[in-house]
Amino acid sequence: MANETKQDSAGKRVAIFCDGSSLGNGQVASRAAAVALLGYKGFWRAVGEYLGVATNQQAEIAAAAVGLESLKQPCQVSLFTDSRYVVETMNGRFRRKANLPWWERLDRAAAPHKIQWEWTRGHAGHVLQEAADAAARRIAAAGHVDPLILSNAEETIGTIEAADLRG
Repeated sequence: MANETKQDSAGKRVAIFCDGSSLGNGQVASRAAAVALLGYKGFWRAVGEYLGVATNQQAEIAAAAVGLESLKQPCQVSLFTDSRYVVETMNGRFRRKANLPWWERLDRAAAPHKIQWEWTRGHAGHVLQEAADAAARRIAAAGHVDPLILSNAEETIGTIEAADLRG
């Protein structure tokens, strides 16, 4: 019982894999979306948001925010993204020169949590990253969040344990 209390006070350990997509990046009629896959003890849930007109960089920032905003209590988070822009900025190595409202949203979402920001190679066959990427592209193309897209992402990844996250 004491061990449970200690773990609860430190927050649940959660993994988030996120990705953003902007179809027509940089064009007036771009369509962007953000998706995050949240994992806790081998169970995964997909969340997404249709962003409308936004750049790829903005969609990447939003994807991290969408995942963190979905957490109901402060957690210890390992957040994986294929965006070096997000990881390096949140780790304090890049200065914020643009996209300030997007960074403010991410800062608000990150505030209650202890987060380890981790870069993962995109389009390299990692099941979780590929599932987040595919779902973000499908939502951007559809122009709205379709629950079936999120459900398909969850089915794609099934049950993946924490030990399998990096592979």
